[in-house]
Amino acid sequence: GWKDVISTTIINFNNEKMQITWAARELFPGENVSFSYTFDEGKHKVWKPCPTYLLDQDYNSGCLFKTEGPTLAISIRNSNGSEELFSKSLKSDFFIKPNRPENVTFFWKEDTVTVSCNKPEGAVKCLRLELQYKSKFDKEWQSRTSKCCSVGEQGFDPRKCYSFRVRLKRLVPYCNVVNYSSDWEAETFWRNGTLLDSCADDIKSQSNTVIVLSCLLAVLLVILTFLILLCKWQRLQKSVMPAIPDPKYMFADLFNEHNGNFQEWIDKTDHAVVQTKLEYEEQECIIEAESQKEDEKNSDKEGPREKIFTFSGAAENNDPKAAQIAHLMPTSNTIASFTGFQILMNDDMYVML
Repeated sequence: GWKDVISTTIINFNNEKMQITWAARELFPGENVSFSYTFDEGKHKVWKPCPTYLLDQDYNSGCLFKTEGPTLAISIRNSNGSEELFSKSLKSDFFIKPNRPENVTFFWKEDTVTVSCNKPEGAVKCLRLELQYKSKFDKEWQSRTSKCCSVGEQGFDPRKCYSFRVRLKRLVPYCNVVNYSSDWEAETFWRNGTLLDSCADDIKSQSNTVIVLSCLLAVLLVILTFLILLCKWQRLQKSVMPAIPDPKYMFADLFNEHNGNFQEWIDKTDHAVVQTKLEYEEQECIIEAESQKEDEKNSDKEGPREKIFTFSGAAENNDPKAAQIAHLMPTSNTIASFTGFQILMNDDMYVML
C-alpha cells in the first residue's frame, strides 16, 4: 500500500512537455529506478521509456517527455524493470503551466493603465492575466487580475515611476488541480506613459533634490546665525569701546580749507568767533552788572570780586586781539580766559596770563 502515498510533482508545460519528478533518495534509497509512460487508453497500452532523466546526485529523480494527449499513465519500476514500485493515471490537462504572456503592451490614459497581450492557443477561458505594480513608495506589489488577455487599473500618479510585471494564471479548480502560473514577464519601468530603464534614476533625482534643499537651508541658517552674532558683537563693541569722535568732521573747514594749518585757520576764524562770543558774553556781563549791585552791598567783608569771562578764538600771549577784547570789557575786577591764555583785569590794570 505504500505505493499509493508516493509523492510526485507533475507539470504540463503549456500542453507541450511533461515533467514528472519524485524524491528518489528518500523514496528509493540505494536504488536507481526506471520510469515509463503512455498516453494510450484501454488494455493495449504501449509503454515508452523515459527519453530524458532528471538526476539528483546520479540518481534518477524525474523524467521529461513530450505531451501527446489528455490522459497520462506513468509507472516507476526497479532498476531492471522486474518490479513496479509506483503507478498512476491522470489528466494531463489539469496540470498545465502556461507560458509567459507574449507581446505585452501598455496603454496610458491620464491615471489609467491598460495592459494587454496576445491570446495564447488553447483554452483561453481557463487563463487569467495578472498585473502587479509598485512605486518606490510601496513596500509590496499591488496586484490586479482580469480575464485574458487585458487588464486595467486606475489611480496612477503621472509624477511617479512604477515597476510593472505580468503573468498568466490557470483557474483552479475548474481547469487545474494545481495552482500553476506562468513565469513573470520581464519587469518594465514606466512614468506617465514613458518607458524608462529603471526607477533608480527617479529615486536618485528625488534624493538629489532633497540634498540640495537641505544644503540651501543649512546655508541660510548659517548666514542668519552669522548676522545675529554680528549685530550682537557690534552692540557689545560699542558698549565696551565707544567710538572716538573724529575732529576732522567737527572742524571740517580746518582740514578741508586750510589742510590742517591751525595757525592759518585760527587767524581767519578768530574775529568771527570772538565777535560771536562777545555778543554772548555781553549778555552775561549785563546779568553780572545787575547782580553786581547786590554783591557790592556785601563786598565790604569779602573784598573785591573777580569775574571770569571765557572767550574762544584768541591767539597766543600778547595777541593784539586780546587788547581789543580787553578794551571792551567792563572796568571791574575781571578775568577773561581765552584759548591759550588768560587776561586778569583789576580796576585799570590788565594782566595777561
